[in-house]
This record gives sequence, C-alpha cells and structure tokens, in this order.
Amino acid sequence: MSLTVATLIPGLILLVLGVPLLLGNSMVGAALKSLPRSTAATYVFFGTGAAWFLFNIWNLSMADMGEYRKLLFVGFLIVAVLAFKCVPDFLSVRGLCAIILLGATPLLEPAYMEWAKPQRLLMVSLVYVAIAAAIWLGAQPWRMRDWLNWLFVVPGRAKIAGGVAAGYGLLLCIVAFTY
Repeated sequence: MSLTVATLIPGLILLVLGVPLLLGNSMVGAALKSLPRSTAATYVFFGTGAAWFLFNIWNLSMADMGEYRKLLFVGFLIVAVLAFKCVPDFLSVRGLCAIILLGATPLLEPAYMEWAKPQRLLMVSLVYVAIAAAIWLGAQPWRMRDWLNWLFVVPGRAKIAGGVAAGYGLLLCIVAFTY
C-alpha cells in the first residue's frame, strides 16, 4: 500500500463518520447509541475481526510459531465461536477494537522511515490514538456505551465531534495528495 492510500483511508473513514454527525442525522445517532450491544454489529465487527485474525494465524511464518499454526488456528477459532455464545455483551465493541488493531499495521508500514515527508505524522498520530483507544475499549468495552451516552446528552456535542472528525478527515484527504 502506498503512503497516499494509507493516508486517504483514515481520512475517508473520518469523513464518513463525521459528516452525518455534523449534519445531526438522528438515524446515525440512534445507530451509534445501539452499537455496543447490537447483535448485527457484533456479527459484522467481531466476525470480521476474528476472520482477519484467523487469516493472520493461518499465514504465520515458521519463525513466528508457524509449525503450530493449525493448532493455534483451531484454538482461536473455538474461542471466537464460544465468544458469541458465552460473552455476547459488548462483543461488537471488542470486534471493532480488533479491526482497528489489525488495521493499524497496513496503515503504519508505508509511513515507516519516511523522514522526508513530515505530513505523514498527521495520519500516524491518528492511528496511534486509535490504537490506544482500541486497547482501552477492548479491555473496558462498556466505556464506549458511556462515551456515546455522554456524546448525545447535549445535542451540540455530537455536531462538534462530527465537525472535528470531518475536518480532520478532510485534512487527511488533502494531505494524502501532497506526497
């Protein structure tokens, strides 16, 4: 992946998330409030995160315990399937966190050792903040519910958050074409 694409992807994601919040779309607000305990979101986010993780396990090199990859694959597959049955609460949040953590590497790799392009730090900083948030929310997923409740208590907060996200996303989209 090129640095342009790696910067454009988070920019577009922020635009897609920020613009509906900025416009005050009530459907988006309702969908976000129901996200932490949504069964459909659980299947999408946790299913995607588990599939991506299992794909990485299956493609381990011999240096990374590759001789045990089938055993690891089966073990983690069992854990993922049992998670749907045994711990369904906030599983969508954990799945979203897994996607963020797994998606960070492909985004950060193109920016590695690109010292001549300091504008890359706008994307890299966002990715590191997302990593920290994903680790925190993965350990305490109910905090996302609390944060979303806080965000929508005052109608202006969601619009401000949407404006900040959309503005930063637009900035990243512009920066993506300056490399």
